[in-house]
Amino acid sequence: MAQVEVPSTNGSGKSVETRLFINGEFQPSSDGKTFSLIDPFTQNSVAEVSQATEEDTNNAVAAAKAAFPAWRDRSPADRGACLHKLAALIRENNEEFARLEALSTGRPVSRYFDATVSADTFSYFAEAGWTVQGTSSLNTPGHLNMTVKQPYGVVACIIPWNVPMAFFAFKVAPALAAGNTVVLKSSEKAPLTSALAATLIAEAGFPPGVINILSGFGTPAGSTLASHMDVRCLSFTGSSFTGQRIQAAAAASNMKIVHMELGGKSPALIFEDADLENAAQATQFSIQCLSGQTCMANSRIYVQESVADEFLALFKEKFGSAVLGNPLESGTTHGPQVDGLQYERVKSYITIGEQDGKLSMGGDAGNGYFVKPTVFEGVPEDSRIVKEEVFGPVVVINTFKTEEEAIKKANASEFGLYASVFTKDLDRAVRTSKLLEAGTVGVNTTSPNVAKDMPFGGYKMSGVGREGFMHSLDNFLETKTILIKMSS
Repeated sequence: MAQVEVPSTNGSGKSVETRLFINGEFQPSSDGKTFSLIDPFTQNSVAEVSQATEEDTNNAVAAAKAAFPAWRDRSPADRGACLHKLAALIRENNEEFARLEALSTGRPVSRYFDATVSADTFSYFAEAGWTVQGTSSLNTPGHLNMTVKQPYGVVACIIPWNVPMAFFAFKVAPALAAGNTVVLKSSEKAPLTSALAATLIAEAGFPPGVINILSGFGTPAGSTLASHMDVRCLSFTGSSFTGQRIQAAAAASNMKIVHMELGGKSPALIFEDADLENAAQATQFSIQCLSGQTCMANSRIYVQESVADEFLALFKEKFGSAVLGNPLESGTTHGPQVDGLQYERVKSYITIGEQDGKLSMGGDAGNGYFVKPTVFEGVPEDSRIVKEEVFGPVVVINTFKTEEEAIKKANASEFGLYASVFTKDLDRAVRTSKLLEAGTVGVNTTSPNVAKDMPFGGYKMSGVGREGFMHSLDNFLETKTILIKMSS
């Protein structure tokens, strides 16, 4: 059995299976290959994880396809019982999930919330299956017509390395509640929480094949799922570049339904009448949270000229209070970048920022993969550090004179995931909320704040479709019309 010992601050640990989970069984990859998972804090290997091949991926899809009819035909209550059990097991293992994420991605245990979000999501969708309803009509003479909603069959879920257990639940829970079976691919940068979830899935009593979990790389596992003829629906969260490739593969294969939550370059507008203390606290947390490695971080801040100096002073004071250190220690609030590749990527953008604008705070910590909370000012709007997603604790703060100028700058992006407005003027809040090109607009609040019962997704290159308690179920259901001619 391939396992990894999970260290903790008190020296205890828990063995976690690191093989593939296919048809209810843990198994090595078909070619026996594994990949090393590197702790970004110590830069030591913490696990050898099975690397799914095309054959493994095909086997997982076949297992899901075989399990689909029986799972589809279960009542919502029977399916929900398994989801409720899984939710309870996730809650019981919250500390273990936090430790695994610290080892995999450098996420501080003090900032870990994924397991709670995941458990809440499974609990909600355990009951939501009853809301799958159609319509009926007598408007066609001589007919009773109706619609019904039915599951697609095999659903593929591809999740990112940041906040992986939350995304695990956002996709898997509604797909299962709708009656689909699932093949999930975790990120090669964060496979351990999904691996622990696989162990809990087996314990929760799901029938073999209903949920299959693969670890490995985009090629071949992810690309095989995107082009697989037996996968009828695919849900993806990750980069816009990868999303484009998935959408092209889906179209070229069987026109499978694809919904995606992609990148962002989220702006926050700070007007002169805003509560600057609140605005500074909220916006600095947005970009510092997860060491800036979140798609909806407000990495662009536009502040009205008349209050720019006051806001900047407050922002830097709060932003600079982050505690860099060992992610497994409770006092740490800021971990390293997830790996060397991401660290070098962030450093390359810092170099661009230094060339194009003024580095007024932070930069490379010069200590492993750590990047300090970093502020650039006076950067031209056409600079790559303004236009492109950095995915690090790096923010550009520029100024504006008028509301029209602020809106124009905020919308000058191919991304449109989240935007924020800080003002006490209700009319301005409504006007700007209407004009900002983003799937979510926060007024006197910013990311990562979202509402569970509201749709979440992006405009433009930030995504296709919406997720949320009241919306995700429909992502995994087909609508069928049935025409019944009555005898005269």
